Amino acid sequence: MEKYAVLGCGVVGSGVVELFEKNKELIMKRCGKELEMGYILDLRDFPDRPYADLLVKKIDPILADPAVTVVAECMGGVEPAFTFVKQCLEAGKSVATSNKELVAAKGDILLKTAKEHNVNFFFEASVGGAIPIIRPLHKCLAANDFSAIAGILNGTTNFILNKMIKENMDFATALALAQEKGYAEKDPTADVEGHDACRKICILSSLAFGKHVYPESVHTKGIREVALEDVELCSSLGYNIKLIARVQRLENGKILPTVMPMAVEEDNLLSQVNGVYNAVMVRGDGISKAMFYGRGAGKFPTASAVLGDMIEEVQLDHTIPSQTWENVNSTDFIEDFSAFKAKRYIRTTAADAAVLREIFGELSAEKTTDKGEAVIVTEADLNAAQVARAAEALSQKGIKLLAEYPVLVS
Repeated sequence: MEKYAVLGCGVVGSGVVELFEKNKELIMKRCGKELEMGYILDLRDFPDRPYADLLVKKIDPILADPAVTVVAECMGGVEPAFTFVKQCLEAGKSVATSNKELVAAKGDILLKTAKEHNVNFFFEASVGGAIPIIRPLHKCLAANDFSAIAGILNGTTNFILNKMIKENMDFATALALAQEKGYAEKDPTADVEGHDACRKICILSSLAFGKHVYPESVHTKGIREVALEDVELCSSLGYNIKLIARVQRLENGKILPTVMPMAVEEDNLLSQVNGVYNAVMVRGDGISKAMFYGRGAGKFPTASAVLGDMIEEVQLDHTIPSQTWENVNSTDFIEDFSAFKAKRYIRTTAADAAVLREIFGELSAEKTTDKGEAVIVTEADLNAAQVARAAEALSQKGIKLLAEYPVLVS
């Protein structure tokens, strides 16, 4: 009988154990092999849990036991998770992880290590929780030449923005509610500043375009500065502000990954993704576009994805060649953010939109607020430098640019 080990007995790790025990017979049938829990690695003690006798505080017993063929890494963070996962792969044990920070930072190294030892390093749960997106990219959609991926990849920020859109809450109130409900951590920085979504678009970019994309290469801006009045005005013009993680392949062959609040057209399906749900839109030459939607986090949704990877790993006796990307030392294949162009939502102190038309040209939408502020959506795609020049031209007329968001069109 083969064994599995779990690294980390927190929310996700305990979920893996509980879901396995609940569906043990079904899982073994789908594995085609008998499988049982062997070890749980955690520095804490859990004397009241039914599996307390399987707890270990060092990785050594797991590495030394040849019956352990698959490991679930649910610790989070880069270290010691990276060291432990690499050791497991080198010992001939496949690993399934939910750890997006680890995959974004060290995925190229771990995939190479897995290949060298004829095992697998899977990470379906690292992006979108229970949403199947990793496997479809390298299997179901493998015949496609991908051109873009865009998604709502962080449930916390989507919950906050949804409360601002639907219930007119300001950012601080919506964040406090997210923390109260357990959707946001006490320190919400990774979510609201966009770091979590950044790690996830790094993983999707690397898999879709074949070269490792590090978080440092991604232009990242969070939602902390999103004002309630802009949320309301965007909505009145037919757009919803969402934190969009996106990567696009440009005409020069380079890719441009970004994370930032964007004004999303209401007829775009991503605009209608609410609450803590996630969604990913994939564009390819064979499919045109396909969207994947579901719960992006949570104990059992994430555990479901981890166990799905573990089941496949138990079935395999070789490394899957398609779930990989190239280890590169250069970022030459990534375009600078200065090349990013999009229509823009603009709010200014102008009394009406006529003067804005002189500077921005044709407009897709316009209105004047109760405060006497002119709000527009440009017809032309503009880059950051063009927006800055426009802001300077407005300033010379005594007009302030109060807010601007790029527009994500259908």
